[in-house]
Amino acid sequence: MLCPGEWLLYDDGIARPIMRAEILDGNGVWRRIKFLVDTGADRTVISANAAAGLDLQCLQPQDRIEGVGGIAESADIATRIRLARDDGQWITLRGRYAACLRQEALDTSVLGRDVLNLFAVIVDRAADRVLLLHGDDRYAIQRRS
Repeated sequence: MLCPGEWLLYDDGIARPIMRAEILDGNGVWRRIKFLVDTGADRTVISANAAAGLDLQCLQPQDRIEGVGGIAESADIATRIRLARDDGQWITLRGRYAACLRQEALDTSVLGRDVLNLFAVIVDRAADRVLLLHGDDRYAIQRRS
């Protein structure tokens, strides 16, 4: 299976690799969300802005996560994230994810290695590609002669 992403131009003029996805809220409704594909992040983290309208129960008391911007308060939530496949179907991932509690801590949700390790991840700016591959889909590196 192949889940395509894209390079999105942010307000600061920098293009970043993202996956457009959906997250299941506490009322059983799928909500659109975009995730920065971050191969250096240990965990998937939902931004406070994205988490605000989800109406999900926190599974444990506040926790702290650390990143480039320092330490941020978070809480674990249990939900499902689904990624669109290139054939129009969905791949659904059930798990516990961190949710930031303060808006200034994280402006875009992050897809971390807890999810990315399930896939072969291709983040290729030169070819304008962001792909998650799994199962029968493979990639090959070819040299031009």
